[in-house]
Formats: sequence, C-alpha cells, structure tokens
Amino acid sequence: MKTVIVGAGMIGRAWAISFARSGHDVVLWNKTPARCAEARHYIASVLPVLADKDLLSGSTEAQVLSRISSEEDLGTALSGAFYVQENTAESIPVKREIFAAMDEAAPRDAILASSTSGIVPSLFTDHLGGRDRCVVAHPLNPPYLVPAVDVVPSPWTSSDVLERTAAFLKSCGQTPIMMKKEDHGFLTIRLQGAIYHEAWRLVSSGLAAPEDVDIAIREGLALRWSFIGPFETADLNAPGGIRDFVGRYGELYQQLYPEGAPVKWEGELMDYVEAKRRERLPMNEHKSRQLWRDKRLMALAAHKAAAARSDAE
Repeated sequence: MKTVIVGAGMIGRAWAISFARSGHDVVLWNKTPARCAEARHYIASVLPVLADKDLLSGSTEAQVLSRISSEEDLGTALSGAFYVQENTAESIPVKREIFAAMDEAAPRDAILASSTSGIVPSLFTDHLGGRDRCVVAHPLNPPYLVPAVDVVPSPWTSSDVLERTAAFLKSCGQTPIMMKKEDHGFLTIRLQGAIYHEAWRLVSSGLAAPEDVDIAIREGLALRWSFIGPFETADLNAPGGIRDFVGRYGELYQQLYPEGAPVKWEGELMDYVEAKRRERLPMNEHKSRQLWRDKRLMALAAHKAAAARSDAE
C-alpha cells in the first residue's frame, strides 16, 4: 500500500522506517524538498544498525530503502495514497492549512493522520469536507523502536477510519492505543506528564535530588513497567488481585494528595477496573502470571547486567 509522509523531519523519517520495513511504499513530501533527501540519508545510516539487531521485519536494508521515495509536488505525492501521516509544526494554523491541502488532494478513502503531540484533531479538521477520515496517530519517538501509538478521534471521525487506522498500524508492528474521545495531552503524554510533575515536586520540596528520582524510575518502577502497566502491576502485587491491592494500600495512596485525590478507587470504578482485569487474567491464572512477571524481571536484570559489563569494557 502507498503511504505518504507529509513533513520529513525527525518524526516523519522515523515513521518512514516503520512503514517501509513492513513492506509499504513510502513517499516523502516536505515544504522544503531538501529535507526529503536529508531524511533518506538519515534512514540509510540507521538501517544497518536495525539489520544487525534483526529489526527490519525480514526485509533487507536495500529493500527498505528502495521503498522510500520523494515528490516535490504534494498532489503528486498524495495520488493513490492509502494512508497519510502528517508531521508538520505544532501549530493549529499550520495544521489547518496542510490538512485542507491534504483533504483536497488525497483520494477520498485515504486516512489522514497527524503526529501531533497534544493538539486535539477537532481544532484543525472542523473546516474540512472529509473531516470524518482525519485522526491523530501520535507516536512515541522513534516509532520504529517504540511501538505504542495514541489513536485519537475527533467527534466526527468515523468508526471505519478508526478501525482501518488500527489495522494499518498493527500491520506496521505498532501497538495502537485507542482513545474513546479526544482529550488534550492524549494518553501517553498525560501519563508521562503526571510523572514529570511529581518528579519536579519531589526535587522542589527538597525530598530528593534529580538523580535519585531517576533511579526510582530507572532501577525500580520502569523495570516492571517495561512489560506490564500500572493496573496489572497492582493486580499482581496482592494475592487477591486488584481489589485486594486497593484494600491494602488504597488509603495510603489517597493520603498522598492532601487536597484530595483526583479519583477515588471505589464503587462502580473499582467494579469496572476489576472486571476488566479478570477478563485479561482470571484469578485461577494469577499465580502463574506472577511467576511469568518474575521470570521477565530475571531476564531484564540479566540483560542490564550484560549491558553494564559491555559498557565497562
């Protein structure tokens, strides 16, 4: 399938690698054409490293690079496109202008996705005739190494576009995070922002130095979070699962917010979260999943130890 990268900077060239190594033809377009040549040169420099780590999805370096071309005319670039990934400046006027041009030139069934890190799609698509096929697909950079992608609809994004976007991203090795509605900051940025704010508060209040905060994440929380999320972490940290965890530690976490916790972990919310966890992990499999977690931590510890030895050589 033909995919188009609109804006060939740092994010655009990273997307190009994800799409091309998955077998898709990629056309680069940039307002300044020289950026496309720079992007292709960068991609060529990265491919040998990815090949050495067996991260080209079975393709060779030459095959991946051969799938990436560029066009100076936007209309020509968009002709016959199935999926378009926009990566222009974080500016509402800029995105409104480029999405208007994309909506006019791209095939009517083409998906128009934006890599924006925080602008909700309704702010730059409300004026379009084809606004129903527009969506945010926000990557964690670089997407060819970090698979999660926030998929954020506007109020008028069609369900078909959301389904096709998710299917396309999965075909490229990405892991779509399907938000139910738009929200400033999206999902990954909000979670990251909560950690950033608390990190700055800990240092500002004199509780810790910046390096100690980094250690708490790097050598603590991030080890589990590299393969399970916060809900599964809590679920596995008490013998009776997520409800048991909240019963044991919920009050402590509530007390961390002297002005009141943003949300209380109880009632219908508790019932909903517990039901979703049990869908993912029945209690009769709870102990085996705890053992799986520990084995994954052992493998990660061994990897970090080997990396440390290699760095010391």
